[in-house]
Parts: sequence; structure tokens; C-alpha cells
Amino acid sequence: MTAQVDYLAVLFTATSGASGEFLGSDEKELVQLVWQLVDVKNKKLGRLHELLIKPDLSDLTEEKEEEDVVEEGAEEENGSGADCVTTAASLEEALNQFHLQLTNDVNSAGAGTSVCLCTDGQLHIRQVIHPEAASKNILVPDCFYSFFDLRKEFKKNFPMSDLKALNAYNMSECTLQCITCLHLLLQQVQTMASIVLALLSEPTCLIFSNSDRVSEKFESGTCSKMEKVCDNMVIRARGLPWQSSDQDIARFFRGLNIAKGGVALCLNAQGRRNGEALVRFVSEEHRDLALQRHKHHMGNRYIEVYKATGEDFLKIAGGTSNEAAMFLSREDQIIVRMRGLPFTATHEQVLSFFSPEDGLKETCPVSGGKDGILFVHYPDGRPTGDAFVLFACEEHAQCALRKHKEILGRRYIELFKSTAAEVQQVLNRYSSAPLIPVAPAPLVSVLPAMSLLPPPGGLRDCLRLRGLPYAATIEDILTFLGEFAHDIRPHGVHMVLNQQGRPSGDCFIQMASAERALQASQRLHKHVMSGLRGANSRYVEVFPCSAEEMGLVLMGGSRSGTGLSPPPCLSPPSYSFTPAPHVLPTEAAAALYPPIGQVLLAPRPLPPGHAYYPNTAQLYMNYTFEEASFCPKHHTICLTYEIMCSNTHST
Repeated sequence: MTAQVDYLAVLFTATSGASGEFLGSDEKELVQLVWQLVDVKNKKLGRLHELLIKPDLSDLTEEKEEEDVVEEGAEEENGSGADCVTTAASLEEALNQFHLQLTNDVNSAGAGTSVCLCTDGQLHIRQVIHPEAASKNILVPDCFYSFFDLRKEFKKNFPMSDLKALNAYNMSECTLQCITCLHLLLQQVQTMASIVLALLSEPTCLIFSNSDRVSEKFESGTCSKMEKVCDNMVIRARGLPWQSSDQDIARFFRGLNIAKGGVALCLNAQGRRNGEALVRFVSEEHRDLALQRHKHHMGNRYIEVYKATGEDFLKIAGGTSNEAAMFLSREDQIIVRMRGLPFTATHEQVLSFFSPEDGLKETCPVSGGKDGILFVHYPDGRPTGDAFVLFACEEHAQCALRKHKEILGRRYIELFKSTAAEVQQVLNRYSSAPLIPVAPAPLVSVLPAMSLLPPPGGLRDCLRLRGLPYAATIEDILTFLGEFAHDIRPHGVHMVLNQQGRPSGDCFIQMASAERALQASQRLHKHVMSGLRGANSRYVEVFPCSAEEMGLVLMGGSRSGTGLSPPPCLSPPSYSFTPAPHVLPTEAAAALYPPIGQVLLAPRPLPPGHAYYPNTAQLYMNYTFEEASFCPKHHTICLTYEIMCSNTHST
């Protein structure tokens, strides 16, 4: 709004809780609306209106109800100074009554049709009316989406004034000869109307234009890592329901203007939402108002709101992927995340999942066909089982979400409403390498790292098992190997755990010879473990590899030229290690420790030949944590299992 309006509706609100600079900070209900129409062209005042709203008595105690009855009776005895007093049973009814009476007053005045609200500060509109209406799912009339802040308009003519310290009393001292008593709400509105008339008159002749706007809808969008985000415009919201979307968060901050694409949901190490989000606002003023909503409620949960930095926001929402930029370039699209897809899933299968041809299930067409599907991959090109799908409207997206946990292939698919920031975050998490920082330095940093594995060589006498079920035990692995279990060397089974100490799905096995390792890989590759068949069964990939290649993966060496990828392990980007200082300076360490060649650090020698297990023997696994080694580069732990042979009669 750039032109001068015909009328200003001076508005003041009151809640059942805090007032002044803390208005709306305690989530109390709106109980009173007072307004007066000002004819801008003729500089005349209209009737003074008062609208009383009955609060929801379900949350009030009996003592509070009695106090309200006493106060109501006192008001009836004293009488109201307003020209028109009405009551409303609910907020929705009150807002509609206000809009209707305001329209009637403008029409009856006959001096124009354009009207805009004018309030003492931002709180009445942004922190009272819009948040309560959003929490109650009430549609707010259009007149509440634009308003003039009387304090900002006053500061245009009195620039020496402190905006945060201004109120109707201070402004009246500069513009009015008579200072009105401000103890009553009606007199507050009358004072504000008089200030408006004074600003319209000589010598200021203020023109009310460029009103403040309240965003009606949150706009999704992308954010580049190269973009500059100010620290004083970002907050961190904590305690969000896991199923909340960016629209739910925007609804929680209704009344405040969020920047385009300014909601970034945070994910945990497993790629799931952790109940936190970073929100970027259009200005510091809106950020400060958002901080006042600390511990306001979203449903039955209270949400904590804290300050954050622009760097925090870019870590989550910033992206550099051209593929993601192309995918997210279409505006006004609803994004749905698919999780748990078969690794062999194709675009055609996803399209058929949402739009089955048999006509027996609901159809929800994907926007753009194949171009509306984005699969997520690891850096080596392997699929992660995640994908993002675009839908043209909310109706199609809700239809798609009703397919949650339906079957595609032999797996059920989880569906969640997603955001552009989550797309960027998931792609950043899976595509960046390495995903985690470097581990702490060893205590004696002057000693070079030495492998505890056999000396490296080109002989491919080891096996790598990839894709093991997480529930697989060492007995399951021996059963899976069958006759080849007799060819395992002592201390030759190495299970790889992730950072949380859980199985990563990888295992290395040292075989007695390269021939047996090759035969085992040819016979067992992509077989399913017997005893673990069912909905969660997986085929296991079996590859021959050398001890050198095994050591490079387990001990964190370079993987170039080996064709081996590290065991899957995701860690949160914020996880970091504090570097450990050197225990001894180099000179002191040289005096204490002999040359490295004199230090006996060689592993135990492996006996040559086949390991023989008698028929009456019972195999059991001995967890020897002395054999555990930590991979500082991949943050994985390799537990060496010792296969021991014992006679059942001797135990």
C-alpha cells in the first residue's frame, strides 16, 4: 500500500494476561477490542467501538470465574464510555463482527472506501490476533493482514525518539497540548486517535503509506551455501513433534514474516527428524518477537525458542547440488519423502506406487512424472533407500501420505511430508565425504600408526561380506558360509561396528587360501542367509579381497584403486572431537622410546594350513575386546572374533 488511505481504524487490544511490552507473550486469550475510525481527508473522528469477547472458561479456576463476575458487574454499574458496545461468544465471531462494523462505518461516512488498521506497536496484530487465530484454526479477515505501526509513523517526524521506548503517553507529550489519562483502554484509543489527527495536521502533514504487511502464506524455496544470512534473523525451535512440517512451524509463528525457504528441519544421525528446526525471519524485529514465543504450545507440546546464527542455518538448509536445484526449481509444489525403498526401485515403480493402474486404490499423480522424483545416493552411486517426490497440490499430497507403510516390492514404504531444506540436508549428508571430522590423535602421537593385520600383499585370500542383516550373529555367518567355515583362519572374523557400537552390515573374513576365498565368493554372492528369511531378509554380497584392502578399510587408509567403499556410517555434522595435545614433546619422546625397529609390535603369527575342527567340537565365539581396533578415519570399530574349539566333554 503506497497511496494515502481514506480511513484509519485505530485499534487497541487486551488479553486476560500480560499487557504493555509483554502483550501476547503468555498465550492468554483476547478479551477486548476497542477501535475508532479516523477520516484522513477531513480529519474527523468516528464513533468509539468496544467489543467484549467471552474467554474460554474451561481453563479458568472457580476463583478466577468469581473475579470475572465481580468485574463484569462493576462495569455495568459504572457504564462504558464507548459509543457502541457489543459482545461476542468466540474469537471467530468477534473478528467477523469487527470486520462487519468497520465496513459499515466506512460506507456510512461516504468519504472513500480504502481503510487500514493503525496500532500502538506490533504486538496487537502479530502477537495477539494472528497467533490465537492460528492455534484455533480460525480464518482471519483480510483487514488484519496490513496495518500501520503508529510508533514507526511517529518516528518518521521525530527521529530522535527510541522506537522501543515509545508509547501513546510519550507520543502525546510531543503532539498534544493536553495529556490524556491512560488508565482506561477507551482513553488509550482516544489518545491514539488524537495523535493521528495531530500527525495529519500542520506542521507535520504526515502521509500514511507503505503499511506493514503480515505474510498470508509461507513460501518454500532453496538456499545456497554461498548466501549470506545475518545472525540476528535466525532462531532455533526445539521440542517439535516429529511429524511436524515447515507449514506447521510457520503456523506456530503466524503473524511473523518468515523469509522464503526460511524453515529448515534438523535431522539426526540416522536421517530422521530430531524435533528441532532453524527458522530465518525477514528482519531482526520479527526474530525478537519470535523469541517472545518461548515455551508457547504446538498442540500439547511446548516449544523452546532460542537464538541461532546464520552459519547454523546454512549448515542445515544450504546446498550446492545442481540436481537438487533443478528438482526444487518448481515453485508451489508439495514435497513428500519416501524412506525404506528397495535398492533396485526405479522411477516407473514409484510412479506405479502412487498411481496404480488397477484402479483399486487411490490415485495421486506425481507432478512432472519422472522429473518429479529424486533418488538419494551415496557418493559411490549406491542408493540409500530414500527418495523425494513432488505433488502439484495439497490434495494429491494428502492422498499420497495415506499410502504410508504400503508395500513396494517386498518392503513397506514410510511417507512423510517434507521441505526444500530437508531435501538439501539429506543430499548434503549422504553426498559429502567424509561426513564426520577427524578423530582425536593418539596419546603417544610420536609413534606411527601400525596395522595389527597380517603384512599387506596382493594375495586375495580374504572375504568381504556386505549387506548383512543387523540382527545377524557370528553363528549365522558361519552357517551362511557352510563348508567354507572350515577354511577360516584363527582370529579371522572381523565384524565392523558403527560409531554407536551397532553392526554396520559389513564383515571381513580371513580365509586359508585365495582359491577357497574365490570359490566362496562365486558360490555365495547375493545369497540370502538361511534362518533370517522373511520381510526383513536381505541378500548378502560376497567379494574376495586382499589383506591390504581389508586393512585400508578397517584402519582408515586411502581407498583409491581398491574399489572398496567404507562401511556405512552417518554422524551428525555437529559432532566433533576435541584434538588431544601431544603428551610428550618430540625430544623427550626420542629419549624415552628406542627406534621403532626395536619395538615389538608385530601381530601374533598365523599358523599355516587348514584349521581342523573335529566333528564333536562345539564352536563358540569369544569376544576379546583386546582385539578391538578403532578406525579414526571412518569412526568404525572392528571387533575380532576368535573362533575357538572345545570338546563338549571337557567343559
